[in-house]
Parts: sequence; structure tokens; C-alpha cells
Amino acid sequence: MTRANEHSTVAVLGATPKEDRYAFKAVKMLLDHGHTPIPVHPAGQEVLGIKGLKSLDEITQPVDTLTMYVGSQISDGELDRILKLAPRRVIFNPGAENASLADKLRGAGIEVVFACTLVMLQTDQF
Repeated sequence: MTRANEHSTVAVLGATPKEDRYAFKAVKMLLDHGHTPIPVHPAGQEVLGIKGLKSLDEITQPVDTLTMYVGSQISDGELDRILKLAPRRVIFNPGAENASLADKLRGAGIEVVFACTLVMLQTDQF
């Protein structure tokens, strides 16, 4: 597992303004650790003052890491968008595991990690 560059851009798929959700906590913790999170959710809701995007297709800047907070029923349909985004790494958080998608991403040369973004950040493994 390679580490993200300091102050990297991180897309958070499944981001939400609901403070009790792990996807919200990830956006906050990424900010706290100096990264630039991009909240992505079909509702396009703002999270912590950051404009939310409705799709990975709306991201126009390079992304180092995509962290997934959606189940396989959603992520199965994201392969083409992820490949177009071309992140260096995709993190499948607990509950968002998708072995089939992970295999396809690895086949495209994208690093895949099955881990918790929050734990990775707290233990300096991000």
C-alpha cells in the first residue's frame, strides 16, 4: 500500500452532510489532515461548506484517491467513471467491499485497498 501525497485530492463517493455517517466523518478528517476532499453523491449536497458533486463525471481535477462509501449495488455501475477519473488508488471502506470491481480496477493498474479511511488517517497510513 502506497501513501497519498500530502495535501492530495480525495473523492468521497457516498459523501453526506449527515454528521453521524462515516462518509461525513471522512470528509471532515480528510480536511483536518490537509487533504482536499471532493464530496460525491447523487443529491450533490454540500458537505462542510464544500460543494458536492452528483457524479464522478463532474470531477475536473486530478484525483489521487477515491474512497468508497457505497455498496456494491451502486459501485458496480461506477467502473467506467472510475477508470475515466483514473485515481492512483481506490479505498473500499467496511461495508463498501466489492471484490469484482476491485479485480477490474487492479487489472487497470489502479491500487486497491480494503480498509477504513478514518483508521488509515488516524494511524498515518493514508
